[in-house]
Amino acid sequence: MVDALSEKSRTAFIFMDFQNYILKNFLPPERAQQVVEKAHAVLEAARQSGCLVIHVMVCFRPGYPEINGRNRMFSWIRESGMAIPESHEIAIDDRMAPRPEEPVVQKRRVGAFGSTDLDMILRAQGIEKIFLSGVATSHVVLTTFSQACDLDYDLAVISDACADGDETAHTFLTETFFSKAGDVHTSQAVVDALKK
Repeated sequence: MVDALSEKSRTAFIFMDFQNYILKNFLPPERAQQVVEKAHAVLEAARQSGCLVIHVMVCFRPGYPEINGRNRMFSWIRESGMAIPESHEIAIDDRMAPRPEEPVVQKRRVGAFGSTDLDMILRAQGIEKIFLSGVATSHVVLTTFSQACDLDYDLAVISDACADGDETAHTFLTETFFSKAGDVHTSQAVVDALKK
């Protein structure tokens, strides 16, 4: 059961890293299709309910000046050239594309709060409850969850609107870890609650 949706004006849905190159390179095709379908259903329900919708994407400037060679996670992205700035690959999947009125937060690292204005946007809008959805569960979702917990937000993760190339990690996080500091719901439960 999903609680805290009676205060929709204080609730935000954050969709993270649903970008073409991430879906293509970090998930099997069938899993990528499934997670986008689940996240899209939540996205549409959140829009219709009037909740704040925020999109987060990882991107870099031409030449990747933000990437240090010591950063193992990002240095190979730079070397492979798979996340070329302004390319189709870096763009958010068409099914999850932001509307003009929906903020898009650009980040240079894993978590959605570090070195971004996400917290400023949430506080300016009076947001207390946030629902997280994204790829990958063990990267952007986990890091953002931990950051949001430290910032005292009321947290929920939408389990099947998150995905990871490592199913063991995804299962552990969604079935064991996240519930220690927040709520975990399925996309259907969230959609049903939004329609009430």
